[in-house]
Amino acid sequence: MKVMGNRVIIRPLELKDVFSMRNWGIHDNPLLSDYNFPHMNDIQIKKWYKYKTNSIFNKYYGVLNKTDKLIGYLGIKDIKYIRRESTLGIVFDPSYVDNGYGSETLREFLKYYFNDMKMKRMYLEVAEFNHRAYKVYEKMGFRPAGYYLDEFHDQDLDLNNRYYLDTKSCFVIDDKKIYNYIYRMKLDKDDFNEI
Repeated sequence: MKVMGNRVIIRPLELKDVFSMRNWGIHDNPLLSDYNFPHMNDIQIKKWYKYKTNSIFNKYYGVLNKTDKLIGYLGIKDIKYIRRESTLGIVFDPSYVDNGYGSETLREFLKYYFNDMKMKRMYLEVAEFNHRAYKVYEKMGFRPAGYYLDEFHDQDLDLNNRYYLDTKSCFVIDDKKIYNYIYRMKLDKDDFNEI
């Protein structure tokens, strides 16, 4: 399997890809720190790769630019083969965010997902504060299918940083714990906007 876009190539994730993720940048926005690739030694990277790719109910793909540099990866998880649906996860090297690569990757992968894989529906989850990602998903045709409050990944978040202050309404602090709102979104094949 190989999906070719104008600027991206999507193909099954390889172990060498995960090793290259060590060289990725980091997000300036501390709210997105959960998307930074974690520091791992060689053994941990091999375990991470095996954990991600060793199930028939999950499939992971590397996203490369035209110079064959890995700039992101995506996964479809919790694949339900009879219902023809799964849940999407997508992560990019922060150095390549806001350059249109995510939109192109999502558009090209969804074409493959619905047409070649013959899937009927895709779900994903996105933090309410992540307006940029939400707009990309909405542009493709995803619509909210649920909304819930979840414990935020960084309980030591600086509540005076500008990113938090700009999106404060997306968070709840209760009993000194930080929570954030999450949208569950759904896209049916017939609603996919290939743009």
